Amino acid sequence: MHAARTLPPVDRFWPCDTGRTRVLRALLLVLTGTLILTASAKIQVPFWPVPMTLQTAALFLIALAYGRKLALATVTLYLLEGIYGLPVFAGTPERGLGLAYLLGPTGGYLVGFLLAAGIAGWAAERRMSTVALLLALLVATAAIYLPGVAWLARFVGLDDAIAFGAAPFLLGDLVKLLLVLAVARLAFARPAGSAVDRSA
Repeated sequence: MHAARTLPPVDRFWPCDTGRTRVLRALLLVLTGTLILTASAKIQVPFWPVPMTLQTAALFLIALAYGRKLALATVTLYLLEGIYGLPVFAGTPERGLGLAYLLGPTGGYLVGFLLAAGIAGWAAERRMSTVALLLALLVATAAIYLPGVAWLARFVGLDDAIAFGAAPFLLGDLVKLLLVLAVARLAFARPAGSAVDRSA
C-alpha cells in the first residue's frame, strides 16, 4: 500500500519560504541535530544487561522531526565532525579520535546511522499508522545493526560480534524504540486540518 506523502513535522510546525531564510533554518537545524547526537552519545543510562546511550533514540527523533534530507545532512555533518577529530562519538576522546575511530571496531554502527536516518526520515514524510511507523523504526534499527555487526566481525569474528555487539543491546534498543514511537505520536501529531502533500 502506498502511503500518502506529507510534510515532515519541522516543515509543518516551522514553515519557511524558499530562499536564504530556508537555508539558514536548515543550517540551524542541522547544527542543533549534531549537538543533540553528541550529547546523547555521552549519556549512559543504567540498564540490563549493559548500560545504554540515548543516541539511537536521539537519531530517530531527529529523523522523524526533520524528514529524510535534513536527517541525512545532520548525520553526515556529525560523521564529518568526528572524522575531523572532534570528540563527538561515544567514548571519545578516550577511545581515540578522527578517522581512526570511524575505522575501528564500532565504525560500522556509525555508518548505519546514515541508513537509519534515511529510513526514519522517509517515514516522517508519509502518513503512517502506528504499526507501520513501528515497522519502519524496526527496519531502521536493523540498518544500524547489520553494518555494525558485519564490520565488528572483521575484528572479532561473527559469533563474538553478535554476542557482544548485538545481543546485549537488543532489549535496550527495543525500549528506546517504543519510547520514540510514543514521543513521536504525541509531539509530532498532525495538526487538525493540515494538508497532505501527494507530490512525488
